[in-house]
Amino acid sequence: MWYLNMNAVVAMAAMVAALMLTRRWPANKRVLLLAFNLGFLYVFSEKLALFYAAYTLLNYIAYSFLCRVPSMRRMWFVLFIALNVAAVSVLRLFVMGELHHPLFEAVITLGLIYNVLKVIDALYFAYFIGRDGQCKLIDYANYVLFVPTFTSGPILKFRDFIADAKKPYAVDAAAFEMGIKRIILGMFKKIVLVAWMTSVFDHVMGRELHTHESLFLMIWFYALIYFDFSGYSDIAVGMGRLFGYTIPENFKKPFLSPTLTQYWRNWHATLGDWFRDHIFMFFSRRALTRVEGAGLSLLVMTLIGIWHGFTWPYIAWGVYHGLLLAGENLLQKTTVNKKKVSRAYYWFRIALTQAFVTSAIIVYGGAPETVLKVYRGLFHLPSF
Repeated sequence: MWYLNMNAVVAMAAMVAALMLTRRWPANKRVLLLAFNLGFLYVFSEKLALFYAAYTLLNYIAYSFLCRVPSMRRMWFVLFIALNVAAVSVLRLFVMGELHHPLFEAVITLGLIYNVLKVIDALYFAYFIGRDGQCKLIDYANYVLFVPTFTSGPILKFRDFIADAKKPYAVDAAAFEMGIKRIILGMFKKIVLVAWMTSVFDHVMGRELHTHESLFLMIWFYALIYFDFSGYSDIAVGMGRLFGYTIPENFKKPFLSPTLTQYWRNWHATLGDWFRDHIFMFFSRRALTRVEGAGLSLLVMTLIGIWHGFTWPYIAWGVYHGLLLAGENLLQKTTVNKKKVSRAYYWFRIALTQAFVTSAIIVYGGAPETVLKVYRGLFHLPSF
């Protein structure tokens, strides 16, 4: 979101310059970053900044308490997570118009579905590491409020960010060049490709849809959403490197994934990793049966669908992908080793995986009316 606003881009460029000019100051990467994060959010929206200041402080208190509390740790752990999930759920109901209050403004929910995942990751760290996991408020606040990934990820891991925060600012010429190139690539995707592809999509959507047009829109939208989201991720990765922090990759050649299990490790990789680390792996400390693995896959994908939105298309999308992943688990088809199968079979599995994804990708289009129109068009044959 920030990266399409020139004032925001200039502000981040100024922050990079400030970090470079003060690189001999050991604490520059922490102190200047906190001042920048808070100042940036405050200029964007006073209510957003105040909300996140309170949200971050309350969660830091919970995090610190969980690091030190000697008894009933699991109860506190579950309670703090439940409170975060409940708060985000209530705020999303306000956005949907299901709840109303004169003090509510939608701007305070900006980035919240990503930031709550970071907060929960920190709680996991505190629960499993204990006193040794304690960190300072300045580093915790920078982790939650980190502007380059604030609105749309990639999702940062707490332990990795804190480890980066302890290192001195060390962006050399090679790292600077690499960061700038990633930013330019992302800008090209977002400003040039996505803008053009969106106009084509809207033009076709404005017509009466037939089978071939709906098929075109599903494939076209798949490419559009990839360039849109990967473009944002490219900019976030590049800008994060210039800030002195390593940002994880979100897209790892997802179109070459031969199974859906592998696909979800490559498409929006940080989201898939988060749910595996915090839900799937939490229940799989022992060897799982195929049925248990299938059930957890269905649960994880359904939760990812709900995380995207409290609407029936997203829930159906999550269940759909969950059932497919469950089937792969039950049939023991979760991976394909390229070296042990024929080339034809390998590419067939890639094509099959992409067909499964393409058939449901239009759900990301948002409005249920858009989704229904495209699917109805599939069964509307043109007359000759």
